[in-house]
Amino acid sequence: MALRQVVPGVFAIPLGFVNVFVIETDHLTLIDTGIPGSAERILEAARSLGRWRAGIRHILVTHCHRDHAGSLAKLKQATGAPAYMHRADAALVRTGRAMRSFNPAPGLLNRVLFRIFVPRGPVGIEPAEIDHDVQDGEDLPAAGGIRAIHVPGHCAGQLVFLWPKHGGVLFAADAAANVMGLGLSVGYEDLEMGKRSLAKIARLNFEVACFGHGRSIRRGASAQFRRKWGPS
Repeated sequence: MALRQVVPGVFAIPLGFVNVFVIETDHLTLIDTGIPGSAERILEAARSLGRWRAGIRHILVTHCHRDHAGSLAKLKQATGAPAYMHRADAALVRTGRAMRSFNPAPGLLNRVLFRIFVPRGPVGIEPAEIDHDVQDGEDLPAAGGIRAIHVPGHCAGQLVFLWPKHGGVLFAADAAANVMGLGLSVGYEDLEMGKRSLAKIARLNFEVACFGHGRSIRRGASAQFRRKWGPS
């Protein structure tokens, strides 16, 4: 499994149409777990950094959707690492649910991608215990200290994580996407709430942004968010 360095200490693990990320400090912190069946590929990537399975000490899950929480149960079994989620989505993952009512974002491309990639009907995952229900603005012990920020809209429990190194690295998950330029995610539970969350993110300071879908922005990321979603 090839890792892609975003900045020193931050690596993307591409898993088809979705990215998960690893932060390397004196341990490994995993952000998201990919679709079901991704656990061994992620562990292989961790081993390529010279780490054994116990090297993953924390698993931060941005939201409940199948492409982000799908392999959580298997990775917890393999590593023994605690999992962190917002309580709104933790409640679903604990019972093996992965999605609420969900609609495509505006635009033809989003409607097409939504039809291709978003499952129709009930979607389940293997249930997994969440060890810590995360609060908005909480500083977590993972990666030497990382802040969780609640940004609902795409999903009621959507979190982004802000790591203070390198001028700030934002793990934006599906609060936004960067597939054909920075823009909305493909779908939302509540689009207007999602736009308010993007305005909230635009008030933060960060140099780098990493996305669940699309390429990372390695320089001037918060300025791009402000141009797109900041006050006019």
